[in-house]
Amino acid sequence: MTTDNKSVDATQSAKDLIKELKEEHGELVFHQSGGCCDGSSPMCLKKDMIIIGPADVKLGEIEGVEFYMHRQQYEYWKHTKLTVDVVKGNGGMFSVEGPRGVRFHIRSEPK
Repeated sequence: MTTDNKSVDATQSAKDLIKELKEEHGELVFHQSGGCCDGSSPMCLKKDMIIIGPADVKLGEIEGVEFYMHRQQYEYWKHTKLTVDVVKGNGGMFSVEGPRGVRFHIRSEPK
């Protein structure tokens, strides 16, 4: 499933980091599952590290990187516009930005 309008964007600092990560790792994908542990944070993964399935909703793309969210979580967030930002700290253990001492973070506002 794909949303009809752009539901996700990013700050310039997040866009800059995404560009660097693409140069280092190749094709990437964002996924936010809403599950336990790190699942409530946006994970930036190498595209071959995850299988996007029918329960995932494509919210849009950031710097050519597709952003997906699990359908159950999307039901809670579908009335918001999400902005991906980057902050200092430890993020998801599988997310490719982790070794840099930063993590992606979601900010939301009503559409």
